[in-house]
Amino acid sequence: MRVAGLNPAVADWRGRSIWLVGASSGIGQACAQALMAAGARVAVSARQATLLEQLCAGHDALPVPCDVTDLESVREAAERVRAHQGLDWVVYCAGHYKPIRPLENLNLPELLRHQAVNYNGVLHVLDAVLPALVEQGRGHISMVGSVAGYRGLPMSMAYGPTKAAMHHLAEILYMELKPAGIGVSVVNPGFVATPLTAQNQFHMPALLQPDEAARAMLHGWERGEFEIHFPKRFSRFLKCLRWLPDRWYFPLVWRATQGSLKKP
Repeated sequence: MRVAGLNPAVADWRGRSIWLVGASSGIGQACAQALMAAGARVAVSARQATLLEQLCAGHDALPVPCDVTDLESVREAAERVRAHQGLDWVVYCAGHYKPIRPLENLNLPELLRHQAVNYNGVLHVLDAVLPALVEQGRGHISMVGSVAGYRGLPMSMAYGPTKAAMHHLAEILYMELKPAGIGVSVVNPGFVATPLTAQNQFHMPALLQPDEAARAMLHGWERGEFEIHFPKRFSRFLKCLRWLPDRWYFPLVWRATQGSLKKP
């Protein structure tokens, strides 16, 4: 027996207006391509206008450059999207990642950069789109987090907390916005081969390609899922670790990752 999703299922993407923020590469780019192929009306945003234009070439898609750390830039981009095609869905894929080893270099500017892109950027987008979605009484907001937000992991001092905050935010938004007819979902991928993860100098288990991640995302949205996590063989294991007592979790993760903590 199939369990109903927490959000309305999507039977057909044709005609839906989707604004995808963070689409110049990686998961965002692959997701935009998948949605275009499925017949959605797609607007894509990122800082690099040239990459957006290349992505939209040959498609009925709208490139809208913006910087998610700049509130006015985000507001202007949201207004362009609404004026051009209306707005049904917003997908936040923008992300920043650098491995941080605090014993070597705390690097406060880098820590704050993660916060500015990975979390504050979401708030900027919400500020720009939420009043219109509430007024029209329908819509969907989805944000791409990470399994790194489930529990603390070595070398993720900058990245992990921002993704944990995003998941927490999504849970609150789901409860607050459901009465207004607005769906909310959070996407928590494992390792995906992108320019960001290319920085990692350790083995990445269950590594996926961006197009595989995009298919998993569309499948989850179509089923109306709140949390879309993948690949299941990896993400389910990490979800189970959340139930471990601290006295078991810390030594287990330390032993499993100590090889990656050595200087390359």
